[in-house]
Amino acid sequence: MEAVQSLVGELGRKVSIVRVRLRPAAERAVRRGHPWVYAESIREEHRRGEAGDIAVVYDRNDKFLAVGLYDPMSPLRIRVAQLGKPAKLDDVFWRERLREAIGKRSGFESTGTNGYRLVNGESDGMPALVIDRYAGVMVMKLYSVAWLPCFESIAKGLPGEAVVLRLARNVQQAFADGGHVDGQLIVGEFGADHVVFEENGIRFRSDVKCGQKTGFFLDQRENRERVGRLANGKSVLNLFSFSGGFALYAAKGGAISVTDLDISEHALAAAKKNFELNSGVNCPHELIQANAFDWLDETDASFDLIVLDPPSLAKKEADRENALRGYRRLVRAAIRRLRRRGVLVSASCSAHVQAEEFFRLNREVAAASGRPYSEVERTQHASDHPATFSEAEYLKCIYLRFDG
Repeated sequence: MEAVQSLVGELGRKVSIVRVRLRPAAERAVRRGHPWVYAESIREEHRRGEAGDIAVVYDRNDKFLAVGLYDPMSPLRIRVAQLGKPAKLDDVFWRERLREAIGKRSGFESTGTNGYRLVNGESDGMPALVIDRYAGVMVMKLYSVAWLPCFESIAKGLPGEAVVLRLARNVQQAFADGGHVDGQLIVGEFGADHVVFEENGIRFRSDVKCGQKTGFFLDQRENRERVGRLANGKSVLNLFSFSGGFALYAAKGGAISVTDLDISEHALAAAKKNFELNSGVNCPHELIQANAFDWLDETDASFDLIVLDPPSLAKKEADRENALRGYRRLVRAAIRRLRRRGVLVSASCSAHVQAEEFFRLNREVAAASGRPYSEVERTQHASDHPATFSEAEYLKCIYLRFDG
């Protein structure tokens, strides 16, 4: 047990080891590099662990296989951090992982961008942890109670002026028991509820303390830039607009008009404020509060470019078939609203709908419209949002041009 205990290191509060053996299928998956172990995949554990304990996984021959974070409150029981070679999961280990992740994003500053993802969970070797940068404010979002022992130490090692803690709903009570709440400022200070940051020279507000995700949808940055390049001389409709990112890029790219449509009055107010932050962007900007499904069916308006970026329509696998029907309805209705030579930008953030399935759906609906079309491009994750295993792959986007 001494050798095992050496894997713990210093973590701010005492944690213990849980020795684990897996069922054969799970052992094979971990050996191939999958970072998740579910509770039902555990064949044997020498004791029930506590939040933040270190799980040391052994193979059937009693040889070290992996080490990770133990979460007794989740069916996703172990988040693998290191495979094949033992490592101490201490402050030194996590700060080295953090240094590596930040180093991969070093080129963003030269593009006029100071809002981007610094750490993307398992895909950056820091499972269940996301860190987004908004200018000088870092936002740390935690998805597992396994981080309870050491998240504050990691926060102190972040660059910038301040760190805001964001918590997934499933962990909020556990953190509240320790005196921490969602939206809490845990390092430094700043005087407002929002932060103004830049993305390719365009200014945006992020509601870092209580906004969705960490305050902004940074993952669509590269698609926003593409829309900006396509928008010159076009009328643009941004459906499910949230805070108007696609519309603002389109306006800067030379659109003749942009329309943001969202069911949320708060989202449209945020879009209006973002346009006001960019006073040099002169383009008619219309705001419509409506249900996108109903509005598309009822309107007779038409546009040269339509961005279709709904929230996830499949929160769980059981929602998948309804989500596919929803996407079909939206794509079909959006195509009807496109003018000749119009472009449809169709995106999905539903992890339970696979990329090829989504691309095929869009092509099938386009073909059924009877209008000649061509596929311009398809994209997935932005460079600062790597996805190194299948469950992490959620974002996909296809660009279709209609010539008739």
